[in-house]
Amino acid sequence: MALEASMPHLPAQWLRSVLPWGGGPAHQSPVDPVLAAHRRQHPRADVSIVRRAYEVAELAHRGQMRKSGEEYITHPLAVAELLADLGMDTITLAAALLHDTVEDTAYTLEQLDTDFGHEVSYLVDGVTKFDKAFYGDAAEAETYRKMMLSAGRDIRVLIIKLADRVHNMRTLGVRSSKSKTRIAQATSEVLIPLADRLGIQRIKRELEDIVFFHLDPAGWAEMDDYFRTQPERNNYLTGVTSKVLGELRALKVHADISPRKRHHWSLWNDRVRRGHLYDPPRLAIIVNGPDTDCYAALGAVHGLWRPLPGRFKDFIATPKFNLYQSLHTTVLGPGDQPVEFLIRTRSMHATAEYGIVAQFRAGGNGNPERNNPEQLEWLHRLLDWQRDAVDSGDFLTALRCDLSEEQIQVFTSGGAQVTLPSEATPVDLAYTLGDGDRMIGAYINGRLSPLSAPLSDGDRVEIIHATLGDEPVRPSADWLEFIRSPHARLQVSQWLAEHGYGEDIADQEAAPVSLGNKLRLGRSAIGLALRQRNRALASDHPLRTLAHKLGYPDLDALLVAVAERRETANELVERLIAAVDEPGAASLARG
Repeated sequence: MALEASMPHLPAQWLRSVLPWGGGPAHQSPVDPVLAAHRRQHPRADVSIVRRAYEVAELAHRGQMRKSGEEYITHPLAVAELLADLGMDTITLAAALLHDTVEDTAYTLEQLDTDFGHEVSYLVDGVTKFDKAFYGDAAEAETYRKMMLSAGRDIRVLIIKLADRVHNMRTLGVRSSKSKTRIAQATSEVLIPLADRLGIQRIKRELEDIVFFHLDPAGWAEMDDYFRTQPERNNYLTGVTSKVLGELRALKVHADISPRKRHHWSLWNDRVRRGHLYDPPRLAIIVNGPDTDCYAALGAVHGLWRPLPGRFKDFIATPKFNLYQSLHTTVLGPGDQPVEFLIRTRSMHATAEYGIVAQFRAGGNGNPERNNPEQLEWLHRLLDWQRDAVDSGDFLTALRCDLSEEQIQVFTSGGAQVTLPSEATPVDLAYTLGDGDRMIGAYINGRLSPLSAPLSDGDRVEIIHATLGDEPVRPSADWLEFIRSPHARLQVSQWLAEHGYGEDIADQEAAPVSLGNKLRLGRSAIGLALRQRNRALASDHPLRTLAHKLGYPDLDALLVAVAERRETANELVERLIAAVDEPGAASLARG
């Protein structure tokens, strides 16, 4: 049973009367596990909006089935429960329950906005895919572009998408071999790196292992056999833990110590990189005190056993790009067996496990960028360069490239820390800082270096700019052979195209207009036609209503039709005015 598009706001009492579980106090609702998980982290939360979201989602999806044979509502329920276990807020849980309604049912975005408010509707719209029937091959790329733009305003869009993908990957086995490979590959190229950028290691680890299982069954089986047959380490680690705790007590450092096991993909990837299996036991020391206690604990460990050269990393003084902080060291423990230690505070541990979600677990709502703007610096860089992407295909290719790169951190002459792709050059840094066209050279660690010199983690780089009146360096096609960041590549490619280097101008003029540009052109044309009539849109509601009346699946399809001149803006605006000038209608404001 699908919801009618024109169905009014649903009274909760009526909804409960038609749901199979009834809704009385003696009945267990399928959403109760979600609420219980949510209350464990947020005991004072008002969960009424979550209950109502489930009721609407259940009715909207009623009669729909998943490929696994389960009722469709089991999917949004699973996504919401996963997010509740992570510690997300009530608005996110409501959006998770509703996240497929606009895409897969007759329940409209306008009705959702009326029923649940703009915050929930914004999150749902952010994860709603473009219709492949109307957008063809560009649908996937434009969906990702839309999702990233939406996440720039509210990062919860990405968090919902990641949880959605986790549950879809858990049930991937029911799909065909071709579909499994395609979905697993897309997850590996985009979603896993996004989980890493957000620091949500719990999601990243699970996705990595599921992708590994489907793309390399033999490798997975080998690692699974290793984990099942490896010798028991509990007694050894108990002895090591006891000695460390004794040293920490003497230093009056309070801490908990627990084993940290590797997961299948992590161990396999390390083996491929090293050429052999290397799996020393690992212990995490979580101190109940300030950052200085971490260094005291490090001294205690090094005082007990000799540290192995080259195996110490200080991610507290220099956090990773996703704000991960910890001290890493490997020592030659009892019996001359290597033992790895991860040393961090409780707040660092929460960030290491949950990343940006840790701020929601602590009771925060809205965009956590207000607390840690540097945590989303990579997203803002991405949004900056996506505007230079000529079409959706270029955007998705650049996004995959950016996410797949290992990251390094370099320092400007002013001391600012900048994250770049591994083996990036001074040109990449200059374009990241916004002044690539003015650079004429660079100093790396005080030495004049070529523009193509690859940078290393921790390098101090000074960009030499052209002085006022000097002719700036002209980007060369040769630069494309060594620059690594998508932003720099797009900037250089765009400059070359605009100045006729390496491309025929006629070919550029004949190049297809991107879907994103079509949407902007369509909206601009309608806006101009409205202004010519001294009118303005108070909201998108009348446009969406008109789109449905004309047979389009959504507003974006109508905007594309205007851009492609299959519909004229003037005729559409005349129809809008006629509709809203009827008694009781007031969606268009007079100028």
